[in-house]
Amino acid sequence: MGIVTRLVAQRLALGLLLLLAVSVLIFIGTQILPGDVAQSILGQSATPQALANLRRDLGLNEPAITRYFSWLGGVLTGDLGTSLTSGGNILSEISTRLANTLFLAAVAAVIAVPLAIFLGLLAVRYRERWPDKLISAVTLSTISLPEFFIGYVLILLFAVQRQWFPSVATVYPSMSFLARLDAVILPALTLTMVILAHMMRMTRAAILNVMQSAYVETAELKGLSTFQVIWKHAFPNSIAPIVNVVMLNLAYLVVGVVVVEVVFVYPGMGQYLVDHVSKRDVPVVQACGLIFAAVYIGLNMIADIVAILANPRLRHPK
Repeated sequence: MGIVTRLVAQRLALGLLLLLAVSVLIFIGTQILPGDVAQSILGQSATPQALANLRRDLGLNEPAITRYFSWLGGVLTGDLGTSLTSGGNILSEISTRLANTLFLAAVAAVIAVPLAIFLGLLAVRYRERWPDKLISAVTLSTISLPEFFIGYVLILLFAVQRQWFPSVATVYPSMSFLARLDAVILPALTLTMVILAHMMRMTRAAILNVMQSAYVETAELKGLSTFQVIWKHAFPNSIAPIVNVVMLNLAYLVVGVVVVEVVFVYPGMGQYLVDHVSKRDVPVVQACGLIFAAVYIGLNMIADIVAILANPRLRHPK
């Protein structure tokens, strides 16, 4: 087995072990919450017999370890359980919500990733000059503000005053692509402004690090323009750290949309999770937490694998 294959297999195994550990933490976290799940479902007027029957039906009388393995076995077979409040299948309820969240994240990524790389290249091209300083100042200002504040400012400017976009991001399955895109543009712009600075600055730092290399100096001595040196020589050799930071921010787009979805009342995973946390719907909270963890770990694992494959020292050890 080659060194690259071994490293990729190790990353995959570590990702699965980490996801298993996270599932344990999610289960423990939902079990140690104060209060009685049965009491919160039936209300304060419930009789002791009704509470005992509900606890039996929910399996709360069984040991925690038994309930964990029962839940984990269901997850591995595609059964996320049943919602305590609606009585519906969680997997069918989540599927539409997850598709909405992934659509929002995809729109934000399509805007943010090319823009961040372009601004990073531009900042390197005009290093220590006013374009570089302006780009850094603006992006650092946006990342310093909380998501809900940026969202409310965008609503005020573009939904209330200009009335260009809707303030409530309502989507439904029968909507056309353009109508759906129009509905999610404000939350997508909010997410873009949040992650743009991190990706731009990491792109700038990675390229500047490569610019100190001998082959870059050779390219400059050959008479190539600064932009040609950056685009043809520095950028391709700094792709590994850039991919890492892009994947980290894509993971945040999916996992960190909770606040943005609540602000814009967007029917995604974040809004679904918040609604059921307030109802103490433990199976839904467990399912949402596990899905978020799987997406985050999966994207980070892809970033590690891409970094391994992009490293010529590992691909050609001789």
